[in-house]
Amino acid sequence: MIAMPITPNHIRATITAYLDQRPEDKREIAVVQGLLNDGDDLTSRKSLPGHVTAGAILLGRDGRVLHILHNATGKWLLPGGHIEPSDDTLLQAAGRELAEETGIPPYVVTPHSEIPLHIDVHPIDANPAKDEPAHQHFDFRFLFRTTADIGELQTEEVTDAAWHTVESLAEEQLKQRVAQALL
Repeated sequence: MIAMPITPNHIRATITAYLDQRPEDKREIAVVQGLLNDGDDLTSRKSLPGHVTAGAILLGRDGRVLHILHNATGKWLLPGGHIEPSDDTLLQAAGRELAEETGIPPYVVTPHSEIPLHIDVHPIDANPAKDEPAHQHFDFRFLFRTTADIGELQTEEVTDAAWHTVESLAEEQLKQRVAQALL
């Protein structure tokens, strides 16, 4: 089967399905929709003022959330990253990033839904080493579950991985949505 890169129509359809479930997020997501309507290629990491990324919220058997210690930022974050031409869907991109960064194989991870649990728009600082100006990430975050343990980490990007409580999530909206998913 030939891989089809993620298209603007796929991003639009994912946003539409997301907003059907979460109409309260319409204002925050409007910037992404506007850029799509303007014809911006949000699949390219070179696209400014921002581009699409895919993230994974992985719940372990005890309901805790997997975090990675990201080398570039020195912060505990959810697994995720830029989409690749080989990704067919945003959900697949999130699963690929999860597997790459944590070493947890995809066959022991179950997606909760094909619709993101959260779409987050957040600023990224300039990175002179990569010749990247400050920009935004439009992070499509999908919820996954597993009973597996952490595998071999992608040490180029990740220093450590650990399971944290839902309460440790910094964003209130995300914390509430993950807690609801656990019910």
